[in-house]
Amino acid sequence: MRASARNRVESVTTASVSDLFDPAEWVLAPGAEVYTDITAHVSHDGGIARIAFNRPEVRNAFRPHTVDELYRALDIARQDSRIGAVLLTGNGPSAKDGGWAFCSGGDQRIRGRDGYQYASTGSATEGAAGSATEGAAGSATDASTGSATEGAAGSATDASTGSATEGATGSATEGATGSGTGAATGRLHILEVQRLIRFMPKVVIAVVPGWAAGGGHSLHVVCDLTIASAEEARFKQTDADVGSFDAGYGSAYMARQTGQKFAREVFFLAEEYSAQRAYEAGAVNRVVPHAELEREALKMARTVLTKSPTAIRMLKFAFNAVDDGLVGQQVFAGEATRLAYGTDEAVEGRDSFLQKRDADWSSFPWHY
Repeated sequence: MRASARNRVESVTTASVSDLFDPAEWVLAPGAEVYTDITAHVSHDGGIARIAFNRPEVRNAFRPHTVDELYRALDIARQDSRIGAVLLTGNGPSAKDGGWAFCSGGDQRIRGRDGYQYASTGSATEGAAGSATEGAAGSATDASTGSATEGAAGSATDASTGSATEGATGSATEGATGSGTGAATGRLHILEVQRLIRFMPKVVIAVVPGWAAGGGHSLHVVCDLTIASAEEARFKQTDADVGSFDAGYGSAYMARQTGQKFAREVFFLAEEYSAQRAYEAGAVNRVVPHAELEREALKMARTVLTKSPTAIRMLKFAFNAVDDGLVGQQVFAGEATRLAYGTDEAVEGRDSFLQKRDADWSSFPWHY
């Protein structure tokens, strides 16, 4: 892309991202101009990434195309050796009703029997199936307040009017984004995003400006840290309302954070709870005024950048290893092996092999 064209794209993209977004702090991430369902930016010094859901009219619910873009942006951040912290958030507010959301989980209108459908492959039935059933899975009270539909795709208005647009929007894009085989079947690859967040050697901070519901609730749980808006952040685990369940990190890891009783209450009762209650339970690190949310999140990220990258990486994997079994052990041990490669002892082992001689370990003590 020519510089002038890129500047035009960047000026539009940074000016209209979100009411909490400060364009002075960010530049468009490389390649991010093609995203339709998310936005991606990096700080001027290159050390922090901001990746945000960008479907505020449906409470930032995700469809397969959203997840494709989210995974791609997170993986780019993972591989960028300059980036030490990632802010994961949701843009807003909604132009429809002024509501805020981090992410309200999977868009139930396009959930099929084998997962969430790409628009180009989902039939009209699949594209609109959730509108009357799953979109209204909550109680009458939920439907009127938007609680259930935020777990399942936004306000009551969204549930009734969005199927023709959101359920089918971007069919050309989504059909092309999914591979030839991937687009032919339903997807549940938000779980791959969870694992990417879990295993990337960077600190991922959930910045919650509004609803974190359903699969969005699970994403905040799996992030390393969470900061939430005092006025707008609301939490609700709607899985059991819509016949779904996150039996992995979303539930078991939450129980590690908060204790079994609170985690079971969140899942079994599916009741809304505040940022303050989440903080008191140990699920949120900080609760700050809404207008200061992204500024405070940036401060947290910049504090991370003052630390040793190797220490942060090893600490994250050490925390994970307790819950991640042999996979966690492998990740931690692999990083330990890489550290060992930098020692004179490891160099001697490599060189002796290449030089076809016996290794001389005499200068290396048996530490205790």
